[in-house]
Amino acid sequence: MGVAGTGKTTVGAMLAEALAVPYAEADSFHPPANVAKMTAGEPLDDADREPWLDAIGRWAAERTESGGVVSCSALKRAYRDRLRAASPGVFFVHLTGDRSLIARRMEQRRDHFMPLTLLDSQFATLQPLQADEAGAAVPVRDGPDAVTGHALAAVREWCAVPEGPSAVRP
Repeated sequence: MGVAGTGKTTVGAMLAEALAVPYAEADSFHPPANVAKMTAGEPLDDADREPWLDAIGRWAAERTESGGVVSCSALKRAYRDRLRAASPGVFFVHLTGDRSLIARRMEQRRDHFMPLTLLDSQFATLQPLQADEAGAAVPVRDGPDAVTGHALAAVREWCAVPEGPSAVRP
């Protein structure tokens, strides 16, 4: 999870490969109307996101036993709650970085429908993981290999922890 430009697609694919599980890019779950709206520089509202989140939640729920990685912004707690309702065992890796770093990354991207002009709306919407959410915050200041390594360590640590209260790990 995280704002646009944090490397969710890159790290997600690398994490899935390291875990030998399927990978899905959340952008592929957007209906055409959502893509058109974002391409036009209009932020999505909660109603736009509901069917998108439900589709991602179904994908995750279908992989409860076998595992899977899906990259998804999941910016608000309510969005993550919706995903958890569909797939209760989901673990969030929150890719974090400051606005200037993320803006530089977005400026270098090609062939992506999310314009840099929407970055501020993403940061304004972002609600970081809370202590009662299963997940870990992973800074993206290092390269994809290092970020994926930190994400993999967090996932493996979480998988080894017996059931009980979850907590955000720094």
